[in-house]
Parts: sequence; C-alpha cells; structure tokens
Amino acid sequence: MKEFKKVEIKNLTKIFISGKNKVKAVDNLDLTIEPGEFVCLLGPSGCGKTTMLRMLAGFEVPTTGNIFIGNKDVANLTPDKRDTAMVFQNYALFPHMNVFDNIAYGLKVQKRPKAEINERVEKILKLMKMDDFATRVPSQMSGGQQQRVSLARALIMNSGVLLFDEPLSNLDAKLRLHMRDEIRKLQKEVGITSIYVTHDQAEAMSLSDKVVIMKDGKIMQVGSPIEIYQRPNSEFVAKFIGRANILKAKLIPEDGNSATINIFGHEYPSKEDLNGKSKEVDIVVRPETIKFDKKTHEGTVLKSVFMGENHEYEIEVNGQIIEAVLSNPHGKDIKSVGERIGFTFDHEALHIIDNN
Repeated sequence: MKEFKKVEIKNLTKIFISGKNKVKAVDNLDLTIEPGEFVCLLGPSGCGKTTMLRMLAGFEVPTTGNIFIGNKDVANLTPDKRDTAMVFQNYALFPHMNVFDNIAYGLKVQKRPKAEINERVEKILKLMKMDDFATRVPSQMSGGQQQRVSLARALIMNSGVLLFDEPLSNLDAKLRLHMRDEIRKLQKEVGITSIYVTHDQAEAMSLSDKVVIMKDGKIMQVGSPIEIYQRPNSEFVAKFIGRANILKAKLIPEDGNSATINIFGHEYPSKEDLNGKSKEVDIVVRPETIKFDKKTHEGTVLKSVFMGENHEYEIEVNGQIIEAVLSNPHGKDIKSVGERIGFTFDHEALHIIDNN
C-alpha cells in the first residue's frame, strides 16, 4: 500500500524581481502537514497561496527555505523528481486523447507495462464511477466530468502528496457543491495527503482537516475549520472567514481567575484569565449567534431583509452597527427599518481578540 507523506515547509521565502522592484510573494513560512491530512491554503488574491503551491509542485524555485516531502528536501528538484501529483484549475486534458488515454498518460511516460496500465486505469475509472466514459474525448464531456478525469489522472500516479490548484473555480455553483463532496469523499477513501488552494471560504471549511489563512505572503492562522471560525486570532481572520461583528468591550476581573465582559453596559461571564487587570478588548460576535428571545440590549433597525431560511438585520446600537441573522423567521416578530429591536448575546459564543 502506498505510504502517504508528511510535508514540512521551513523558512520558505519567494521573492520575484522585476527590474528594480522586488515582491516578496511568500515570506518566511513554516508549516507542517501530517500524512493523510487535507489542508486548504486560503486567502485573498495576492496572498501567496498559489506561489506556495507552485513551489510545492516544483514549478517555482524558492528564494530561500526547505520543502520536505517525507524526509527528502525537494526544494530544488524538478516536478518529475518529487512525489507529488497536481489537479489543475483548467483541467489540462489532452483534447485529442480519450478519457482512458488521458488518465494513462503519466503511466505511459513512466514506461509501465501495458497490462499494469490497463489494470490501474480500469480501477481508477471504477473508483471515479466513470467506466462508461473511457472512449469519450474532453469535448464530449461537461466541466464536472472533465475535472473528474483530471483528478483520476492525478490519483493514478499513486503519489504521496496530491496538490489542487483551485480545481472547482470554473464550475457553476451547483456543480461546485457536488464536486466538493466528491473530492472529500475520495480523499477520505484513498487517504492521500492533500494540499488545496482556494479563495472560497465555504470550500475550505467543508473540505479541510486544517485551514491555513494567508495574507501578504504570511500565515495568519492555522487550525481546524471550527477553530478558525469560532476562535479567530485577529480581526482579519474573523472577517475573512464568514461574517463577523467586531465590538469594543472591556474585560473586568472577578474573584479568582474569572472575568466578565462588559458590552454596551451589560456584563457577560468570561473564562478569560486576566491576572487581576482590566483591559479594553475587541469581541468577535458572529451574526447567527445573536439571540432575539431576550431583550438585554436595544437598537434601531437600519436594514431588514428576508432571505428565506434567514432574516438579516443591521442594527445600530450606541454608534456601532451590528449584523444579526434570525434563523427560521417563519411566524416570528419581524422588525422593519426604523423600528426598535431587542436582543442579547450568547456569552458562550463571544470570542476575545486582545489587541494589547
């Protein structure tokens, strides 16, 4: 059985030079990806995630740093000399070859025996549920089918690490959801170490064991989707993943190591250890955690939009604007723009960003 590889990135930097200008696309990164893990590199355009993936694949040479796949430093090796396979954004299929030959191409380059090639292609076609597509050419298939062929071509190489370069960005929304589920299911079944670049937050959250948030060539936070969403370490991460209110508040020490959070003059319990000191903090409040069954606070509705399964509000309170989401609004007291509305915060969902 194939041994899937651990990936370690150490002090990785990539500087692009254009005339007198230097652009540091990747800035001294360290990252460890365990064997069999599915990791998403997520961030805005220009954050360095694609450059990092291209260095892992061997399409870019690092300016400094190391890339270990297993125990081997591959930072300066060509793509064919490292134990990786890649699924591209544009599928990169040969238009004149049928599905069978597209999938078999890498094995033919390796001069594998014909019987082995046939056996492995038939096996991967069955795994991908594409037995009936073997004789079709790319022009006879949909975008989703072509992407499955591209994935099959990468999987058949039996590499230790599988790389994805925004593979679903060319598909329509419904097909993206379907293919997202297919990729995760396949990765779980095969168990291959996978590194996936995307700018789509929902994609990263649904696929990943671990999410790596990047900005300006640096890693901002690494964690599970739940950790990243519920416990962001900065305002950037909080706002990049989902929607977030960032509210000014004060932490006040209580007896022992406990504390309270004072928001809009009301105190909520906190588990924060303050060492006896009060301090100003920012609080992350997700819109869906705001409750309307209690009237601890009151504000004026600035926006009231029915979205079917949810009703979305913008509420002005003490000069701050809060986004709030009322789930399952059917039969509930819906407020219009200009009306007053009462609400409270779920203290269990309050997350502190300490900027001091």
